[in-house]
Amino acid sequence: MESISPDGDSGDKYTINGDCSPTSNKDSNSLNHAKNIDDISTPSELKFDEDFEFEDPDVTKKRKELEKCLSNPDVVNLEQWVNFAKSKAGLISDEYRRKIWPLLVGVTQEEMTEPPSLDELSTHPEYNQVVLDVNRSLKRFPPGIPYEQRVALQDQLTVLILRVIMKYPHLKYYQGYHDVAITLLLVCGDKASFPLLCRLSYGPSAPLAPFMQTTMQPTQHLLNYMLPVIRRADERLSDCLEKSGVGTMFALPWYLTWFGHSLNRYADVVRLYDYFLCAAPLFPVYVTAALVLHRAPDVLLCDCDMAMMHCLLSRLPDDLPFEDILVTAKKLYDENDPTDLEPEVAALEKREEQQRRADEERMRRRAAERAGRGRAGGWRALPAALRRPGPRRAALALAAALLAVYVYYRPDLFREREDDL
Repeated sequence: MESISPDGDSGDKYTINGDCSPTSNKDSNSLNHAKNIDDISTPSELKFDEDFEFEDPDVTKKRKELEKCLSNPDVVNLEQWVNFAKSKAGLISDEYRRKIWPLLVGVTQEEMTEPPSLDELSTHPEYNQVVLDVNRSLKRFPPGIPYEQRVALQDQLTVLILRVIMKYPHLKYYQGYHDVAITLLLVCGDKASFPLLCRLSYGPSAPLAPFMQTTMQPTQHLLNYMLPVIRRADERLSDCLEKSGVGTMFALPWYLTWFGHSLNRYADVVRLYDYFLCAAPLFPVYVTAALVLHRAPDVLLCDCDMAMMHCLLSRLPDDLPFEDILVTAKKLYDENDPTDLEPEVAALEKREEQQRRADEERMRRRAAERAGRGRAGGWRALPAALRRPGPRRAALALAAALLAVYVYYRPDLFREREDDL
């Protein structure tokens, strides 16, 4: 499998129904660079659940119902498992998730085969990049895990990812895929997690398939549905976000990893996975909208500046009430059918394209003006943004930070250029 290159001149179109098809020769460079998503350089440290003496009576009752169903699973239909996964507290514990997650996506016992050895997969073109990402994910492993077990988990995770991208060579590995894979691996083990991850990655309604296309254009298109959902729910909040120019990039790691990268509490991550595994493919986008709406008071108090707003929204607090957020997300989904949102998303993307072209034209004019001034030298030769303090410096600082993250994740591109010299 070839590596994702930011120099590709073609994109993919991914519809809300899960269909992929080539698009016109529209420039997608501005989207494809986001393959290496911002903020993934510092993986979250998941805090695994502790035992509590007190349990909600409703959860205790649900636990007994789950155990009864699991004692005779052949008489339980899919709708019952889905109700368990979506209702309060989800599937409660990994003991139940290990058995029910595969059922939610239709995995059979026959598909749970023995994985190959790591040595058998080490010649794959993506091997080194996958190993690099797996090494970055150490903080996702259980705390205090013995060294030998940690190494075994790393190898299992590497094998899991490589098996999927070898089975479907047209899919492109993306930064953050390992966050999804490790969550499945920790819950279900190496045999069940492989067919489970395959179903999430490939198929007409596979939720991860848009992320594994040649460019990030399909992902960006789907993430754009968040903005009209927010506008319909809270115009004041929407106006604030639009005025700041923050866009949707802050939510990209949430969407690409199903929040696996961005949350510190393991219980929150697996609770969301309970729901996402049996929800519509676009439902995680509605959760991003519900989360932003939940944080509306903080957003409205924040300075209307792109860098400040991005910083606020991209850092998620540890005390988010995800049961309430999931209820809100379901309400938003029921009231805002994705098909009904398509004209608003199309209008949004048209405005963004017009703005991008206007920005490029403005940069060309400024470059021409600087060239026309010749070698004036001194202080006056510096770009205006460097001579004047204020928001422009903040914008430059953010751009420099994003470039640094990009260089960190794609050093191969720069090494290739050095080798050509």
